[in-house]
Amino acid sequence: MKIEILGSGCPKCRSLTALVERVVKETGITAEIVKVEDIAEIVKRGVLSTPVLVIDGEIKLVGRTASADEIKKWIGNDR
Repeated sequence: MKIEILGSGCPKCRSLTALVERVVKETGITAEIVKVEDIAEIVKRGVLSTPVLVIDGEIKLVGRTASADEIKKWIGNDR
């Protein structure tokens, strides 16, 4: 599984990154977590508001942080 967090490094982006890392660790899934901070790359993907959460190429979240339960649902581990 590949999880990408797109954002410029703002507080919301850092918070989402920390939450994703915590959920991945807690659930024990195997995932590559990638932070994309290059604005040109973010715009190229068609989003204008950050943070953005992308899981296996699918945009799951734009412009806000998520709850741990939302992330667990998206990664398929909502037990």
